[in-house]
Parts: sequence; structure tokens; C-alpha cells
Amino acid sequence: MNSTAYNAWRLTSLTQLPAWALALAALALAFAVALSFRGVRSEPSPLRRRVLVSLRVLAALLVFALLLEPGLELRAETRVRARIAVLLDTSRSMRFPASASGGTRMEELLRWLRSRAPDLRELASRFQVDVYGFDKELAAQDPQKLVAALDAPPGAADGAQQVASGPATDILGALGAAAQAGTAGRPLAGFIVASDGADNAELQQGIPETARVELDRLSAPVFALPIGAGALKDLAVERVAVDDFAFVRSQVTVDVTLTARGFPATDVPVTLKREGQLVAQRQVRLGGDVQRAEVKLTFVPDRTGKFAFTVAAPVYQGEALAQNNSRSFVLKVIRDRVRVLLVVGRPSWDVRFLRQLLKKDPNVDLISFFILRTPGDDPRSSQEELSLIPFPTTEIFQEQLKTFDLVIFQDFGNRPWYRLAQYLDGVAAYVREGGAFAMIGGDQTFSAGEYGGTSIEDILPVSLLPSGAAGVDENQVQPQLTEAGRRHPVTELVPGAAANQALWGKLPRLPGLNLVGPARRGAQVLLETPEGKQVLVVGEAGQGRTMALLSDSSWEWSFLAAGQSLGPRAYETFWHNAIRWLVRDPALTPMRLTAERPAGDSGSTGEPPALDAQVRGSDYGAAGGAQVSLSIVSGEDGKPRVLPGAVASADGTARLQLPPLPPGAYKAVAQARSANGQEIGQAEEAFVVAPAGPEDLEAAPRPELLEAIARATSGRSIDAGDKLTSLPFRDPGRVEVGQRLSRPLWDRWTVLVLLCCIVGAEWTLRRRWGYA
Repeated sequence: MNSTAYNAWRLTSLTQLPAWALALAALALAFAVALSFRGVRSEPSPLRRRVLVSLRVLAALLVFALLLEPGLELRAETRVRARIAVLLDTSRSMRFPASASGGTRMEELLRWLRSRAPDLRELASRFQVDVYGFDKELAAQDPQKLVAALDAPPGAADGAQQVASGPATDILGALGAAAQAGTAGRPLAGFIVASDGADNAELQQGIPETARVELDRLSAPVFALPIGAGALKDLAVERVAVDDFAFVRSQVTVDVTLTARGFPATDVPVTLKREGQLVAQRQVRLGGDVQRAEVKLTFVPDRTGKFAFTVAAPVYQGEALAQNNSRSFVLKVIRDRVRVLLVVGRPSWDVRFLRQLLKKDPNVDLISFFILRTPGDDPRSSQEELSLIPFPTTEIFQEQLKTFDLVIFQDFGNRPWYRLAQYLDGVAAYVREGGAFAMIGGDQTFSAGEYGGTSIEDILPVSLLPSGAAGVDENQVQPQLTEAGRRHPVTELVPGAAANQALWGKLPRLPGLNLVGPARRGAQVLLETPEGKQVLVVGEAGQGRTMALLSDSSWEWSFLAAGQSLGPRAYETFWHNAIRWLVRDPALTPMRLTAERPAGDSGSTGEPPALDAQVRGSDYGAAGGAQVSLSIVSGEDGKPRVLPGAVASADGTARLQLPPLPPGAYKAVAQARSANGQEIGQAEEAFVVAPAGPEDLEAAPRPELLEAIARATSGRSIDAGDKLTSLPFRDPGRVEVGQRLSRPLWDRWTVLVLLCCIVGAEWTLRRRWGYA
């Protein structure tokens, strides 16, 4: 091939000798030169010494050069232009205002891009300029199409607002992806990054050591243009820290972090609402020199369940972003222990067995009172001389009532307490607001206790007989399960319908029964006598539950059953089931409503979760065909909103789809009715709809982060007016070799003649000057 096709050359070695052979040859030649120098040390003439040694060195070098087999490599070289990567932030935070009076950050970025178009064209003559948009991912962009978005009419699909649509900002990831996206292995001359710096990926908390290592690997400077670094007014609830669950009647602390930008010193009220109801409020000083503050909000939950909470600060005029002034969360309130109030009219075996059972249950906190004397008793002594304290009716039924999960009246009548009537209304209100109440038989309770016409009769699941009617039947009765009792969790002593019914048939008979009127509408008779007399009836009153056990002899299911080798298990299981059902243990709820995603998990999509309803009738059988209605309550304002419902399938399940909802916390309430319109029950679930991503919560630009990235890569921050052509880009000057041709230089007769002349001259001079 003609050598004129090559535009560069270089000397090279064509030898095939291994390195060790060349090293040995070099040592041998050096030894020969050393001997030559030693042989002429006695020569008095310095000139002669230099001539002889020089000839020996030249001969050795020429011999070593022949061993190397020098050659000439002809090369066809082309110069490779380096790359400049221009990274433009296209995340949703670029929709925020660039300054208090200007347009959006994306508009500011696009105006800068338009103004620097001549610079980019000039750079393109020296470098390959690649333009990318980045958010969570990196994508190539056409600068002309981006700039055209500035001239689009408001609301157009290609407007500036539509350009800024990314769900997150990952600056480090964008730099790494751009460094690897080069074509034909072109080296990087540098980066130009235009962004607000609101990173919510690896650099969210600054630049960790691992990120510094990645920045070093870029081997190219970053020139950062901060966007939207002007004055910005924004108040934000930055963080809310609270446990996933809390205990009822125990204080809960919510740690709130707030930030303020562009505000003068201001007292900001911070509120905590539970489904629209204010539960805590504090004021915190923000603004001026104080840009971040922490506040603790405390409250005591008074009932169990899942609840939607919202922490909010006011939205002030001129704020860049309003929706980050509040944050929502769901809190599950559970029982540490079931707190039971047992009020007993007089001691009895039934009282003793129940009290012992409750006291040894580690999940029950029992407070019990025995009435050993009534206001009508004459103790014939002064009050100070009595060891029995008066019954603390005011403290129990007014001050402490709401601290109990369950109130039990056991053989406790209204008749001896002529001043008790004023407190019964409070007991009834406590039940309707979600409390639990049980009345156990005896000759001082139900109809015999003169509760007829009181508020207690209104909440009982049975009606009472009129005053003067026989209140107690002294005959022994054998309770048996009703149709509802075969499915109800209260009367499930052992698994399996047949085994459970057989066990009830073996339990001892009860000596005596309270007589009452018919069961109220919606109540369920679980146990009755063969003659149809009611023994155990359960029902609901408002949001609470009630139970009527029309006998004071259930203790025999423990004592006598043990004598019959049945053991006390049936008695203990019955009361454990009864208490769990009364206090609404979630495992025994007839109707359930659950979100398809855990509370708070909807934040990953910004959409509300679908709700799954499991509907069972009052007999705990699948309520196929039930009409399920749905309403939701906002955690901030507490306003209910009715949504489309669904029809339960044959197995009692229904899927409830929710429409798009604004970010916030919500309580969903589902109610089920049978095909004939009879109410079955209701269930609740709380969930959070968070913004679609962190981009919608962080309004503050971070020019300091961009500056730190630039410093870490030996770049710098730039202003919108800086000329891009004057930036000190790194130009590696990489050269690519297309073709090569090697020509040897050592295999010529002139080289051999030169070697012979040098060796011959040295030998001749040595002979003439008297050296061997």
C-alpha cells in the first residue's frame, strides 16, 4: 500500500526475542564496555582514553540496536472529538416558581437554553454536544423542541409545564448515565447541569463518601447552573414521626419538623386533627433566622381502631407550594389491656368465679366494687366509724367511666340506689359512643332490678317486664344453642358445629332464670331453653355492644362441669369470647374492610387503594347479595363524601374502587344492607393518599448541592449570563489509529558496514597504541 495513505509515523521494535534475552544481552554488552574502560585506565592521554571507550560504547549500542530490530511504523490517524453532556432537569419540582414574582423554574431554564444556543453551536464545532433531560431516568432531548415549549399556548401538550413531569430527581444517577451514554468511546470533556438541585435520591442528605467516589470516576468537570435560586416563600411540614400503633388511653407523641423560607419571624400554629376533629395544637416560632423548627404534639386516644390524622400549618399568601403545609398518617390504636369495671350488688358464687377468671387473665385490668350496704341501711354508727367506704358513684360513672372498655352489672339493681338514676343516662351514652355493657342475672337485676323505663333498658338487647311482674323463674333450665348461636363467636366453645353443639348439651343445667320481654329488633338470641325462654342475648346500641346473660349460675359451667370430668374450659372460653366480642376484637368483627395496600403505601403511586369488604350477616354467615355503601371522611376537615358502593358476591366479598382523591388521610366507612333493606353492619378502614412522589413536597431549591458537586469534580457554578465557550472543558485529545504499516530499518548493508568500521577502527587504534 502506498505510504502516502499514512499521515503519521513512529519508531518501533520488530524483534521477537523475549525480554529476558534482551536483558542478558544488555548486561553482556555493558560488561564488555566496562572491560574496555578498565583496559585503558593506564593510558596517560585523556583523548586516547575517550576515543577508545567511545568506540567500544558505539559498537555495543549498535549491536543492541540490531538485536532490537528497529522499524518504522506508518499510521493512519484520526482525531476523536470529546463530548460535552448538557443535563437539563425535567422533574416536577421545576414547575415551582423560580422567584417570588417570576415564572416557573422550567421556564427560566428554557429561556437560558434559548439564550445560549449560539454558544452551543460554537461548542459543537470543537466537541460533540449531547443534550439530555433527566429526572429519575436520563433521556436524550432535542434542544429546539424544548425551547419551542416556551412559545406554546397555556395548557398545550408541549408547554413548559408538560416538560417538567418527572417523578423524582437523581443528579448523581444522571451524571453516571450520561458518562456511559457516549458513542464510539468518545472521551468526556465535561458536563453542564441546569437544575434546581432538589435531589431526592442518593444526594438527598448531601454528598456521602460513596457519592464522592462516583464523582471522581467521572474524570470530567461539572459546571452547574442553579435554577430558581431566587427568593422563595414557602412554609412546609417537612417530617412527621410517629409510631405505627398506640395504646388506648396512653399518651401519644407526634414529632413534627417544619421549615420556612422567605418568611419574617412568625408564630405559626401547628394543628393535629383526627378525621376533622382537633386533638392537639401548638405554636412554633419560624422565619427570619430560624428556618427549621421541631414541635411535639401530644394527645391521648380514647378508643381503639384505625384513624386518619393530619398535621397542618396555615397556608400564607404568596407561598410557592400549598400542599406541603400538611402531612397525613394513619395510626392504629390498640388495647394494652382490656379495662373492665365490675359492679356487684352482693357477693355470690357466680361473682367469685367471674372475678377470679378476670383477675388471672393477663389481658384484663379489672376494677370491681361490691355493694355490701345501701343508702337505706342503718349501721347505727357514724360514717367515720365504718370500715366500708360509700360507693363512689360520681367518680365511677362520671369521671372515670370512659376509661373502661367494658362495664358489667352483676346482680346489681337500681332499686336500692334511689340516686343512681342520674348516672344511668351517662352509662347509656357511654355505650352508644362505642363502649361495651353486660348485665348478668340475679334477683336484683333486669326486670327484678327495676331498670324498666331507665336509659339502661334502652341499650339492653332485651325488653323488660313491667314493674310488679315476676322477675325470676326458680326452675332449672338446660340452655341450648339457637340457629344464630351455632354461628356466633361468643358461643363457639370448640371448633366444629357438631362438636360445639354436643358440648353445650353436656353442660350442667342452670338453677334459675331471669324473666324478660322479647329480644329487641336487631338483637340475637344465642341460648334459650327448650320452651323458648331466653338465656343469652347480644345486640348493639349505637356504636357499642351489649350482652344480657339471664342467669347468675354460669359458674356451674366451671364448678359442676369439673365434677363431671368436663373441666372448666367451657366456662373460661365462653367468657373470653364474650369479652372479645363486646370490646370489638377485630378477629370477631362480622364485617371487615381492608385496603389493598398497607396504610401509607399508596404514596408510591399517588392513588388511593382499592378497598375489599368481607360481609357476614348477624349470624356470621356470608351475606351474598348484600348492598355495600361507602363513604369517606377527610382527615383534615372531617366532611363525609358518599361514593359508589358494590354488591357482595356469593361468598360475601365486595371490591370497592375509589376515585382519584387529593393527597391526605381518609377514613372509609362501609355499611351493608341485605336485599330486603335490613341493616347488617358496618366497618371502617383508614388510609393515606400521599402525593405521587417527593417532587410534590420539596419546593426549596438547593444551589449549595450543585456547587458542592461542581467543586468535587474540579468544576464550578456558573451564572445564566456566562458564556459556555469560555468554560475550561477538559480536552483529552484522543487519537484513533485506522491502519498501520511496519518497515524494518536494521536489515540494510549500511548498518553492517558501519558496525564493521567501528569495530575495525577500535581494533586498529588499540594495536597502534600498544594495547592487546
